[in-house]
Amino acid sequence: MNTAALPNLAFPGRDKLIAAVDAALAGSDEHAVTAALRNSMCALIRDRDVQLPDCVFDPIDDHYARRELYRSAEHGYSVVAMTWAPGQGTPIHDHCGLWCVEGVWDGELEITQYELLERDGERFRFRAAGGMHAGPGSAGSLIPPHEYHTIANASGDTTAISLHIYKAPMENCSKFQPQSDEWFLRIDSTLKTDNAPA
Repeated sequence: MNTAALPNLAFPGRDKLIAAVDAALAGSDEHAVTAALRNSMCALIRDRDVQLPDCVFDPIDDHYARRELYRSAEHGYSVVAMTWAPGQGTPIHDHCGLWCVEGVWDGELEITQYELLERDGERFRFRAAGGMHAGPGSAGSLIPPHEYHTIANASGDTTAISLHIYKAPMENCSKFQPQSDEWFLRIDSTLKTDNAPA
């Protein structure tokens, strides 16, 4: 592996963030790891020593921004900052089998979980299974198979920033296009990252 090519942006508190993630990975299973990461994420968001790079606060007009800040050569995890302009959000999607911890760094996001009720080939029937209004300092986790959700910035005038730690780089996922009633069609999606200048 060419470790020189891995994303590794400099920003205040970067080493503290990486040390916290590395420590959480000592957990015995995915539930222990993600619980430790949720606690660490909440503390890091409130820690004035940790400041995300300036580029993270620049929204992109036609899509929410995904900027990979760091990828661990040793453990394989990926740290991605997402920038949500007012009204931007995702369709129902999965994480292709990867656990993830997501925290709101700035602004507010609406997160809705979905329960998979039935599957017929590439058609999936979902029902909303609860949602939350998440503000700065809050964090949650997704562990497959309970990974179907949407994220949206419902604000009309405020940008939101979230930080995501994935078990491994999330380069593709399944998105679900509404059909009729509670049925959705699964579509493979390749996820791109936006420029995060060093």
